[in-house]
Amino acid sequence: MADTVSMTHGPRTVPRASVRMFAAASVIALLAGCAGGEAEPTPDGAGSTETVAGTEAPGGDDDATPAPIRDPWAELPGPVTATSDGADDLATGLDAPWSVARFASGAAVVSERDSGRILEVLPDGTTREVTTVAGVAHGGEGGLLGLAIAERGGGQGADGALLFAMFTADDGNRIVRFDVTSADSGQVAVAEQVDLVTGIPSASNHNGGRLAIGPDGHLYATAGDAGRPELAQDESSLAGKILRIGLDGSVPADNPFGSEVYSMGHRNPQGLAWDRDGRLWASEFGQDTWDELNLIEPGANYGWPLVEGVGDDPAFRDPVLQWTTSEASPSGLTWVGDTLFMASLRGERLWRIDLSGEEAVAEAMFVGDYGRIRDVVVGPEESIWILTNNTDGRGSPGGDDDRLVQLPVVRA
Repeated sequence: MADTVSMTHGPRTVPRASVRMFAAASVIALLAGCAGGEAEPTPDGAGSTETVAGTEAPGGDDDATPAPIRDPWAELPGPVTATSDGADDLATGLDAPWSVARFASGAAVVSERDSGRILEVLPDGTTREVTTVAGVAHGGEGGLLGLAIAERGGGQGADGALLFAMFTADDGNRIVRFDVTSADSGQVAVAEQVDLVTGIPSASNHNGGRLAIGPDGHLYATAGDAGRPELAQDESSLAGKILRIGLDGSVPADNPFGSEVYSMGHRNPQGLAWDRDGRLWASEFGQDTWDELNLIEPGANYGWPLVEGVGDDPAFRDPVLQWTTSEASPSGLTWVGDTLFMASLRGERLWRIDLSGEEAVAEAMFVGDYGRIRDVVVGPEESIWILTNNTDGRGSPGGDDDRLVQLPVVRA
């Protein structure tokens, strides 16, 4: 079942012409260089801020710089949609999975929030443990969260491959890196865990946690406000921010605040995706009124906690789309063919967002079919993958939950 949502009922849309103007600074910079309506536990506290530079990432010349995986089919022009016809369960019986990431070799890994394990998904639908991330301290929404992969030139195998993870530790959230020693299907293996950024404020909720490699070759991370809304407006705190770092944990020279902070004023952002034009989009949990899809500019302030949703305040950036918290509670985000797909937890649906026209238009898909959806990523051979999240204590798991599901993508 798919319902298209209008401007007056559900998401508020902003004309595409405004979107393009709004993103100009972001495009130039790139070329140059707890869910709303969910339980709100009392925060466990916030960690101190500390950057830890790991060993230098492999690389040197531009051609050797590790980069995000892009499937050529995903670059095709025009809007697309997903269908459940021909859907396939790639893995079942997962325990509170949070993030999925793919290697160019075809191998895929999934993080389990509570156990701290990184699992490889095998072609026969079973899983094998790659590693248990050291130092994971699960509590509430905290634990092992996002994964991201960078591979040298998008090439095959382990040459230059890096695996990144974000997780909650006893002293705050942190971002770590693993050198990949094998990226072969059925044999994914990693070397020693290296800290990149530690002491990102954490709590039992609002940890953010999404990781993604940008088209500029840097690592981006979402950090929630850790249950302390005032931190989102504090430039010296990493909480309530989108972060941008080098693959070795260093601070890029062109970051807008001279720190890891790329944008601020966020409550609990959990999805990151770049479109064909290199524009960065982020999905964000609101408190109890509006969830958001934002177009991210370096140095911009998105208003939390002074504004939730559209505030029409020139000091802050308004979202391009907004939803009631019961419709969304958004998480992972991906882009294919002029279309964004956004996972939704409380909303138990996949949002399809068409960016091909003058306005961004949102359409609800698969409402209730898969339960809570935590992540969505580009899959191979004209498909997307969705990761359900019904075993995290808030869903109603079915017999096969949680699942990694492949959905075919067709032209809209």
